[in-house]
Amino acid sequence: MTHSTLLHVDGLAKHFGGLTATDHVHLEVVAGEIHALIGPNGAGKTTLIHLISGALAPNAGRIHFDGMDVTHMPMHARVAHGLARSFQITSIFARLSVLDNIALAVQAHAGRSLNFWQPARRDTERYANAAEVVERVGLAPQIHRLAGALSHGAQRQLEVGLALATRPKLLLLDEPMAGMGPDESERMVSLLQSLRGEATILLVEHDMNAVFRLADRITVLVYGRVIACGTPDDIRAHPEVRLAYLGDEEAAA
Repeated sequence: MTHSTLLHVDGLAKHFGGLTATDHVHLEVVAGEIHALIGPNGAGKTTLIHLISGALAPNAGRIHFDGMDVTHMPMHARVAHGLARSFQITSIFARLSVLDNIALAVQAHAGRSLNFWQPARRDTERYANAAEVVERVGLAPQIHRLAGALSHGAQRQLEVGLALATRPKLLLLDEPMAGMGPDESERMVSLLQSLRGEATILLVEHDMNAVFRLADRITVLVYGRVIACGTPDDIRAHPEVRLAYLGDEEAAA
């Protein structure tokens, strides 16, 4: 590992019966970068994210994060150490406002109880911090709107905000643009671009236009194995990637 490597995955394997979902994967994510993880359906991308986040335990291999071996660390401890996964921090509370949703995430990160609503509402510092996160993810105009009334795209922005409220060193995002229309996708791309340098991001995404706009480096998985890792230009030109995933016509675009 180099000094700037934030996440180092070494020989990570996961089997489900006779199925090998991840096949001795090696992956390094450098502090400050946006690193995309791509591959066809069934490539093992989500399984790998589960392993890194702590939702699944590996059959083999090690995970080092921020200089610490977290291979057997429970998920909540990884979150406390700065490893956040957007949709696993918490689901949005549909009947609470955008601000209250973020305030609860701030409160949880501080290790305080989520009970006793009236004292919590008087916690002006916490709500000030929450309002900053709401502004950060572009939801200030809807800060007092119920989360359940938001558009799909705005709810995904809120999910990113919930993760950011934990002040992560590494943010794991699994298809943040899934189900979005063009305008919503563009807003999410702009949001993730604005986070560059503020939080290191490991991004799983099927929208190749977004991937090649956002990523500093890209790792490609096929059948649970890494077949390529490099800059967007490297990946576009890689013959195995062109054949297995991008297709000659798209890779040449």
